[in-house]
Amino acid sequence: MSANDDELAKIRASRRAEIQNQINSQDDQQVHAEAEQAVAEQEAIMIAAAMQTILTPEARDRLARVELGHPELASTVKQHLFTLYQSNKLRIPVDDEMLKRILQGLTDSNRRKTTIRRI
Repeated sequence: MSANDDELAKIRASRRAEIQNQINSQDDQQVHAEAEQAVAEQEAIMIAAAMQTILTPEARDRLARVELGHPELASTVKQHLFTLYQSNKLRIPVDDEMLKRILQGLTDSNRRKTTIRRI
């Protein structure tokens, strides 16, 4: 019985160590995910503040409406405007007409050309 008890104790100890390693791994992953989320939130705050400076009120309204229907497109436009703003390659403020041209350029490149052939 003593040999069985020793073997059972070893199995229990190894299982405890395995569970503890899993818990530590999950904690590390959670801390990493929280840090990434904090960085993403900080970046979103910086971009939102920059949009106040970059865009005219009409352009901000248009971008907000685009964001409702196409959030990925609006995110792309915001990121693009932000990088241009940071590199000083953007004429400020961006008005509604310029934003329309930017949106048109992005949507035209993503659309497929459809042609109808008569047979």
